[in-house]
Amino acid sequence: MRTEENNGRKVIHIGLPDLEPEELIGIGELAQETVISHVFESLTKSEVKDIEVTTRVNRRDTLDLEIKVYLEVPIFARTDVDKLIDDAIERAYQAVEQRLREIANEGKGKT
Repeated sequence: MRTEENNGRKVIHIGLPDLEPEELIGIGELAQETVISHVFESLTKSEVKDIEVTTRVNRRDTLDLEIKVYLEVPIFARTDVDKLIDDAIERAYQAVEQRLREIANEGKGKT
């Protein structure tokens, strides 16, 4: 495993095996579920007018994950929406990284 900086973003090389399309879909779903779960830990359903979470997973030399969140709350909701979204995205990246490490370790056991 090695780490390098790429345009201000940290790239972690953990030695992933080739991933099946179902695994890539699962990574995206994990990120989405983590974001939604975090939002609803902080807000009630009545405080969320609209939420949309999209993920994009690209596998080339590295696996790139892009998460976008749109969250609309009523004016009376007393929450820092930007911070909530940032925290939710950070948790999603952590969950995905943990899952990818598990996949990498499973791959090492097969060789």
